[in-house]
Order: sequence, then C-alpha cells, then structure tokens
Amino acid sequence: MDISKPQRYLGEVDIGALSQCILSQDASAWKEQLIRQQSYEVHKDTESIVMLFCDETWPDGDVHREVGWDRLANDAMPLIDHIIETYYNSGGIVLRAMAAKLKAGGRINPHVDALQSFHMGHRIHLPITTNESVRFMIEGKPYRFDVGNAYEINNQKSHSVMNLSKEDRISFIFDYVPYDLIKNL
Repeated sequence: MDISKPQRYLGEVDIGALSQCILSQDASAWKEQLIRQQSYEVHKDTESIVMLFCDETWPDGDVHREVGWDRLANDAMPLIDHIIETYYNSGGIVLRAMAAKLKAGGRINPHVDALQSFHMGHRIHLPITTNESVRFMIEGKPYRFDVGNAYEINNQKSHSVMNLSKEDRISFIFDYVPYDLIKNL
C-alpha cells in the first residue's frame, strides 16, 4: 500500500512467543512450500513458512490457510490481532502471513509489489532475527528494522534487501486490508 512515505514505525511489540515458535521449527518446515521462491524470481534466496496466502486474483480469489497455519497460528494470530487493533481499523482481512527467511549472503533484488492486493494491503514486518549486515532499502535509502518492533513498509515503492552476513535474517510478515477498503468490492 502506498502510505505516502517509505516506511512507518508502528511501535514495540512482544514477539517472544512467536519468535520462540519460529526459531524452534525444523529445517524441513522452511522447505515445505516453495510457492514464493518458484513464482517470484526476487525470492530465490528466501525460504518461508506460509500461514496464509491469497490467490493472485484476489479479491475475486480466496485466502487459504497453508501448511504453516498449524505451526504458527497459535502464536501469530494474537500478535496480528493486537497490531491490527492498535494501529489500524479492525474488521478487515489478513491476506498473507508468513515467517520469511533471507538466507545468509542472500538478496531480494529491487522490486515493487504489483498485484491489486498489494495496492490495498498494509504490509507489516516484525523482525525476528537481524544483524548489522542486513540492508533493507526503500527507494535506494537504507532502513533499519529492529527485533521487538513492528513496521509497515510502502511496498509500492522500490524495495530490496541484502543479507551480507553469515546468518539468516528472519521476519514475520503479514498483509492486512482494512474493512473500509474491501466493503465495496
């Protein structure tokens, strides 16, 4: 969603339970579903545990619970609900939710999220792990995202990420469309 600035700091959030849940997942959980890596070239250096995902045809298509739902929902949904109730108008729909890993040494090349759902949805990032060698760029300017905080990014501006470290970077990401934007669809 174009939020008129590159990113918006939402505030501190308690990621303790969600972080523990994500970090305790087996390596195989990160490879169960490769839809993002296979469908989008920019995500070739990533792995995901996908909880919710919408059809590319949304709003005509549906939102589906994916294999990560059973793994993450108990810890993720209370946090998602808290962020929505605190920073947005509730009553909308969560289109996507996932733990996303950018592998050590990996990159997500500059891109703009183009589907209609990305124009309508707020993209929220909750850093789970990060380090000084991760560079998140929006319109060529670096932004730092710290663990324990929530951020909204403007995915309608060119954005990219480089992980120049030897450690994976993990974020929990979700897209939320408020009710007032979907009520007339």
